[in-house]
Amino acid sequence: MKKLQGAHLRKPVTPDLLMTPSDQGDVDLDVDFAADRGNWTGKLDFLLSCIGYCVGLGNVWRFPYRAYTNGGGAFLVPYFLMLAICGIPLFFLELSLGQFSSLGPLAVWKISPLFKGAGAAMLLIVGLVAIYYNMIIAYVLFYLFASLTSDLPWEHCGNWWNTELCLEHRVSKDGNGALPLNLTCTVSPSEEYWSRYVLHIQGSQGIGSPGEIRWNLCLCLLLAWVIVFLCILKGVKSSGKVVYFTATFPYLILLMLLVRGVTLPGAWKGIQFYLTPQFHHLLSSKVWIEAALQIFYSLGVGFGGLLTFASYNTFHQNIYRDTFIVTLGNAITSILAGFAIFSVLGYMSQELGVPVDQVAKAGPGLAFVVYPQAMTMLPLSPFWSFLFFFMLLTLGLDSQFAFLETIVTAVTDEFPYYLRPKKAVFSGLICVAMYLMGLILTTDGGMYWLVLLDDYSASFGLMVVVITTCLAVTRVYGIQRFCRDIHMMLGFKPGLYFRACWLFLSPATLLALLVYSIVKYQPSEYGSYRFPPWAELLGILMGLLSCLMIPAGMLVAVLREEGSLWERLQQASRPAMDWGPSLEENRTGMYVATLAGSQSPKPLMVHMRKGTSARGLLYARMTVSAACIGSTDKMLSCLQGAHSSAETCLGDFKPEICGEEVTVVG
Repeated sequence: MKKLQGAHLRKPVTPDLLMTPSDQGDVDLDVDFAADRGNWTGKLDFLLSCIGYCVGLGNVWRFPYRAYTNGGGAFLVPYFLMLAICGIPLFFLELSLGQFSSLGPLAVWKISPLFKGAGAAMLLIVGLVAIYYNMIIAYVLFYLFASLTSDLPWEHCGNWWNTELCLEHRVSKDGNGALPLNLTCTVSPSEEYWSRYVLHIQGSQGIGSPGEIRWNLCLCLLLAWVIVFLCILKGVKSSGKVVYFTATFPYLILLMLLVRGVTLPGAWKGIQFYLTPQFHHLLSSKVWIEAALQIFYSLGVGFGGLLTFASYNTFHQNIYRDTFIVTLGNAITSILAGFAIFSVLGYMSQELGVPVDQVAKAGPGLAFVVYPQAMTMLPLSPFWSFLFFFMLLTLGLDSQFAFLETIVTAVTDEFPYYLRPKKAVFSGLICVAMYLMGLILTTDGGMYWLVLLDDYSASFGLMVVVITTCLAVTRVYGIQRFCRDIHMMLGFKPGLYFRACWLFLSPATLLALLVYSIVKYQPSEYGSYRFPPWAELLGILMGLLSCLMIPAGMLVAVLREEGSLWERLQQASRPAMDWGPSLEENRTGMYVATLAGSQSPKPLMVHMRKGTSARGLLYARMTVSAACIGSTDKMLSCLQGAHSSAETCLGDFKPEICGEEVTVVG
């Protein structure tokens, strides 16, 4: 490789200073205007965005159910232990990577190009999740609009979508309270409203025959994507302001639902059912695995969202403090949501005269069947229904912002010269493409496809990505160097607790989760419907595809190097020459790239890769003032031309305009 030694140029830069005649030729150029990439407008923007990203739908419809089925209050023991072993360390690791480099999930692998496939796997996973996650938001919008009536449409039978099996739970009042009159209901009105009206699942014979598009769902999905696009239109500048509402207002609604719930008759019956410790469950490995899975998915590690958000921080943002605020806040929110949910389920249990475990469900069954049915038993039921679904809407949107921002940031960081000036247009194209791909979810059999995506898109593939990331950073890049990088940012090195978790505890726990998921694999199902073998195979291939991107990325990285296989592996695993803090002012120690005296408010990083040679690399970093931007832009535009030679383009560059402010290093 040809390198240029650091030199503060005091004479015009001529092409021969940059390339020898044998090196001249067409080049591909990546330009990163660090100052133009954007940052959060305030520290609170980042914190609220992380809270909104982590506190999502799973906190409401998965944690409470997982808690009561795995020992009640005793479940909190493995839950917080797994939070300490896996959740907090991996959360901090991902934030540190993003903030130190100011790069997205693809470009951040300059830390070790051999593992860039892990970044591509992140994008595949988050893309698949974003497609079906917005469909869930569309369902929420559907119910939100349906709540704007004097009588909830799922309160009574007698509608065109109801069958003869539909039977209402009617109650009458006497002096002692509510007494159930009919407990023989086969199907509740809310269940038929969900399955026969919203989903219209009777129009599909299975996943292989999706049926017709439901245009009401299609329009709700379109509205969901429009909302997401408008909120991320200006990147973190716009989404960072939206989260001031979407990340905080759910807590107000949750508090209102909690207060209303605990004041209902029978509420404490549900809460007791939710939190009564059953310590014998702790002897079961399943409980510990369930706790680890809840932590793993609720914090959103491995999706690239945390890394992306942190990449827009200032270099010295205290992400150590933010890590504990977000992770502990997420855990507390999950517990509070359990109180709000089970207090209402306890009331519902008393009204129906059935045990709590017969009304408790998880996932969409809780959000779109059980809880809406409970709302019909309350005075002012449309009001409480609207609040509940508005809370779900804000919880879902925060996570969706992160998914889309991750994709957009990752790709624009790879092609900044082309895409960064047109980031809004690119974001719009991504939203349109995902909307079109999600149309199959709006069909009669769309729920089958949603279940398939939910079961496989972020299952074992996500665990493999996180394990790879952890090992690449701590074992290949080096735990000591990574800790020095964090010291450069925060002023202190991570303690023994973080180093032990990164090196041993977290990877071992994730590996145990992966093995457990494979050994205890169960085919997907939705209610009584069992997916056909071809659908199971499709789901497994979906999960394997993200895993295969890692060795594929390794193969590409190795082929781009020269020498023996071992030499290629060594070269591909080393950090890229321009790895480090993006701003010159933050590059200290081993990352110092220019001599003293180079002062610029607008650094320009130019990474030129020869198109004719696998190892023909040339790196140039120039500190450019506004006075010479025009000359620089002309040179860069020339280099982008399909038939322009490097010698011709660099000959057009007029360094005398920049005076002594140009520094070229290798």
